[in-house]
Amino acid sequence: MALMKETLEGITPVVRTIEEKVQQHLDSLTKPRGSLGRLEEIAKQYCLITGTDRPHMGKKHIFTFAGDHGVAEEGVSAFPKEVTLQMVKNMVSGGAAVCVLARHVGAALSIVDVGVDGDLSGMEGLIHKKVRSGTANMTRGPAMSPEEAERAIEVGIELAHKAKKEGATLLGTGEMGIGNTTPSSALFSVLLDLPVEDVTGRGTGVDDETYRRKIDVIKRAISVNSPFDGALDALAKVGGLEIAAIAGLVLGGAREKVAVVVDGFISTAGALVAMNMCEHVRDYLFFSHRSEEKGHRVFFEKLGVKPILDLNMRLGEGTGAALAMDVVEASLKIYNEMATFHSAGVSEGVD
Repeated sequence: MALMKETLEGITPVVRTIEEKVQQHLDSLTKPRGSLGRLEEIAKQYCLITGTDRPHMGKKHIFTFAGDHGVAEEGVSAFPKEVTLQMVKNMVSGGAAVCVLARHVGAALSIVDVGVDGDLSGMEGLIHKKVRSGTANMTRGPAMSPEEAERAIEVGIELAHKAKKEGATLLGTGEMGIGNTTPSSALFSVLLDLPVEDVTGRGTGVDDETYRRKIDVIKRAISVNSPFDGALDALAKVGGLEIAAIAGLVLGGAREKVAVVVDGFISTAGALVAMNMCEHVRDYLFFSHRSEEKGHRVFFEKLGVKPILDLNMRLGEGTGAALAMDVVEASLKIYNEMATFHSAGVSEGVD
């Protein structure tokens, strides 16, 4: 598992020596200072990530990782487990919401089988990286072995490296896996040291009885698998294969100094794992939106992070990442294409 170790050792903080120059350029644009709000913040962060005050937008690439969860047998979702396999086929054929939105924003979309419990061998248009056919039921023991968790992380790292070589300057995370808000909530509870009730939402829209059962299932899984020795141990014990791959994509993006747009609740669980594995990772992330999941809102409040959008979404797949990519690109166009007071011959305001 040398790749994960090398990646972690190679992640450095963003370059801040250019920050003043970037801010001066933003302030020189033909507008009142700071009047474009978050667009200016996003443009500056992108410059710091890429290490240049002359940024460009290359290719945009979303990776949607798919994996099944043994804990789904506890009845924590409104949908049966076989929907994971069915939705992967739908995604590969271009019919899912993330497919539509990726086309809309001009982003490449890759669907990756990292842990689907079903035979997808030979399917064209799918990236085959299966580590195992779904996780084990985490209420009875670890969801996967530490080695399996690392292998799934390295899938994401490898894809980030490959995307960078192919010209990607903006990566997006996505996932598909019935029951995956349950391990995500468990990771939020463990890694943020918060009560299960505070970070557990209704996922696919479960009823009150299922919601209470879901909370009980997460508590049992945490109890059975305690204690936890860091983020990687928590990931292996109460996480998921697609969550691990997302953590790897985040780590790989940070290592390559490529900005990563994090999708919703499940993707944020993967990002949280990566952030706990390396503190510098946070510098390279844009959080696309605030989902309707209770734990997602708690995450933003606790860490003081601002999402780009808030559209009452709770789908996942990478849909929020796709939409936020458009905003990131818009911020760079403002930075690069807007006239300055000097070039436009416009009088500047008085401080």
